[in-house]
Amino acid sequence: MPNHSEQACRKVDEGVTRVFQLFGKRWTGLIVATLLPGPAHFADLRRAIPGISERMLSDRLTELGTAGLVLREVDAGPPLRVSYRLTESGKALEPALVELGRWAAEHLNGGGACGREA
Repeated sequence: MPNHSEQACRKVDEGVTRVFQLFGKRWTGLIVATLLPGPAHFADLRRAIPGISERMLSDRLTELGTAGLVLREVDAGPPLRVSYRLTESGKALEPALVELGRWAAEHLNGGGACGREA
């Protein structure tokens, strides 16, 4: 007899799936968070995110651009410099990222109940 219970029919929301396909990759959220205050040059992003390689930063910026969250702008030189800024869609992530930061402070190791013995 097939199981038609609510549990058997439960599926992950498609929107949540799409979000985590992008934001589930290392560095993506940090790049967006670093760009929230305003545009930044590539070298400034690299310095602001410890541990990220130039190649990985470039790859993630390309993915964020393809997703419509980041715009790449070439600053007229000399010297020629490239800067990145969030689109309106990218800026719209701010409330969610702020809330995730609050949640982490309260619930992850060093900041809340999950990091303490009960």
